[in-house]
Amino acid sequence: MENSSKEPIAFYDENAETYAARQRLPPVARLTAFAELLPTGGTILELGCGAGADSAWLIERGFAVTPTDGSAAMAREAEARLGRPVRVMRFSDLDEVAAYDGVWANACLLHVPRAELPDVLRRIRRALRDGGHFHASFKAGVEEGMDRFGRYYNRPSEEWLTESYRLAGFATPRIETASGGGYDGEPTEWLHVWAQG
Repeated sequence: MENSSKEPIAFYDENAETYAARQRLPPVARLTAFAELLPTGGTILELGCGAGADSAWLIERGFAVTPTDGSAAMAREAEARLGRPVRVMRFSDLDEVAAYDGVWANACLLHVPRAELPDVLRRIRRALRDGGHFHASFKAGVEEGMDRFGRYYNRPSEEWLTESYRLAGFATPRIETASGGGYDGEPTEWLHVWAQG
């Protein structure tokens, strides 16, 4: 891979098969906590579904999941896994109103430029029903930057995220920190953000 800046969608289009084939288990503890917040059989929008592992887990538990991804190639991988259509959609194209009980955005909004994230958060808030729940995760940091694959990361602080969520119309979010990794194999400090509309 080259080290120059690359649109994250282009990276996932070029590497969808390899990305989907890796052995990644869904984050069961967080998915379970999220599912427990929602009504039985509730509607969930998954943003950045990747190869569909998290959507599959939620569908198996009876939720009405709308999986989406910005990469057409990743969407095809998820469709093969899920046996259902996956909508190809950029975050900035989300225009639904009060359509979902929950929005799940695991390790995807971290690619949204900081200047654009407040608008995306407003769109997510608008797509949630009142009282709906939203989970997203970000790689923590102070400065925006690229990884070794040339993918952009916004790397926000807890304080910056809290203010951005509040400006988008969410109640003050709850943020959990956790150590982990990612596709690049680098140790990562993660911010798991729980918010309610």
